[in-house]
Amino acid sequence: MASTAPAVKNISSGNPKATAYNVLFMIGICHLLNDTIQSVAPAMFPILEKSMSLSYTQLGMIAFALNIVSSLMQPAVGWYTDKKPLPYALPIALTFSLAGIVLLAMAPTYIVVILSVLLIGVGSAVFHPEGSRVAFLAGGPKRGLSQSIYQVGGNSGQALAPLITAVVLVPFGQKGAFWFAPVAFTAVLLLGYIARWYSDRLEVLQTKKAYVNTRGRLSNKKAIGLALALILFIIFARSWYISCITNFYSFYLIEQYSFSIKTAQLYIFAFLAAGALGTFFGGPLADRYGRKRIIFISFAGSAPLTILLPFVPPFASFILVAMAGFTILTSFSVTVIYAQELVPGKVGTMAGLTVGLAFGMGAIGSVALGSIADVIGIDRTIKIVGFMPLLGLAAFFLPSDEKLRKWYFNAG
Repeated sequence: MASTAPAVKNISSGNPKATAYNVLFMIGICHLLNDTIQSVAPAMFPILEKSMSLSYTQLGMIAFALNIVSSLMQPAVGWYTDKKPLPYALPIALTFSLAGIVLLAMAPTYIVVILSVLLIGVGSAVFHPEGSRVAFLAGGPKRGLSQSIYQVGGNSGQALAPLITAVVLVPFGQKGAFWFAPVAFTAVLLLGYIARWYSDRLEVLQTKKAYVNTRGRLSNKKAIGLALALILFIIFARSWYISCITNFYSFYLIEQYSFSIKTAQLYIFAFLAAGALGTFFGGPLADRYGRKRIIFISFAGSAPLTILLPFVPPFASFILVAMAGFTILTSFSVTVIYAQELVPGKVGTMAGLTVGLAFGMGAIGSVALGSIADVIGIDRTIKIVGFMPLLGLAAFFLPSDEKLRKWYFNAG
C-alpha cells in the first residue's frame, strides 16, 4: 500500500504537467459542437410550430424525445465504461448525431422529427459520460477547472441555440439544419484524435481506479445514498427551470411584449451565454471555497432573480434573465464534481447520472410545462416556475466537503 499510493498521486495530482490542456480544450470544443447540434431542435421550435401547426404539448414531446434517450442511456453508458472504457465510442456517437441532424433538416412530418431527435439523443448519451472521463483524465490535479472547461463547452453550445434561430433558421427555415452537418463531421474528426489519446491513457485510468478501490473504502453507505438523492433532487429543480426558459420563455416574450422571434431569442441567448460563464467560474470557485458552498449560493442567489423576472419591464428582464442564468448555472459543473467525489472510482457513472438526469428532468419538464402552459397560459406558467430554484436550497443539508474527505479516507 505504501508504495502504490505515492505512485498514483504523482500521476493524478502530484505532477502539474499531468494537466493536458490541449486535450482539455479539444474535448471542450467537441462538447460545444455536440451541444450545438443538440440545441438545433429546440431552436427550431418557433419554425416547427408555424410550419407544422404544433401545440406546446407537441413541442414538449420533441424536447422529451431528444432528452429522455440521453437521460436513460447516460448512466448505463457511464456504468459500463467504468468497467470497460470505450474510447472510440466518442466519434461513433457523433456519427449518430450527424445522421440525426441531416434527417431533421429533411423531416416532412412530426413523427420523422421525433425519429431524428432520437438519433441526436443517442449520440449525446454516449458522448457525455466518456467526454467527462476524458476531462477527468486530462485535468490531473486541477479537477474543478478541468470539469468547468469541459462543461462550459456544452453550455456554450446550448447558448448558441437562440443565435441559430435568429441567424440560420429564421431565414432558411427547417432546411437550415443542413448547415450543422459540417459541425457534426468536424466533431467526429476531433474525437478520432481524442480517442487515440484516450486509448494511450487507459493504463493510467486503470491504475487510478485500483488506487481508489483500495484506499477509497466508503464507510457510510446510507449517508452517501441520501446525499446522492439530495444532489439529484437539486439537479431536478435546476433542470425544470432551465427547461422552462430555453423552451418556452421566448413564447412568453412574444405574447407579453409583442417581440419578434429574433428579439425573443436574444433573451434566451443572454440567459444561456451568461450561464456558460457561470459554469466556467463555478468549478474553480468550488475548488477554492468548497463544493457544497457554491451549490447553495447558486440557488440562494438565483431564486430572487427568477421570482422577480416576470414582473419587470422588458429591459430589466434582459438584465435579470442574464443574471439568473449566470447564478443558477455556477452549480452545473460543481454538482458533477460533488457526485464524483461522493462515489469515487465511478467517474463515468456519476457523470452519466448527474448530467443524464439533467437531460431527463429537462425532458419531463418540457412535456409537463408545455401541458401546463396549454391549460393555464404561458404567463402563469413562467410565474410559477420562477419559484423552482427555491427547492435548490436543500443543498444546505448536503454533507460538507470535509465530511466527504473523511468518508473517502476512512478518517474520523
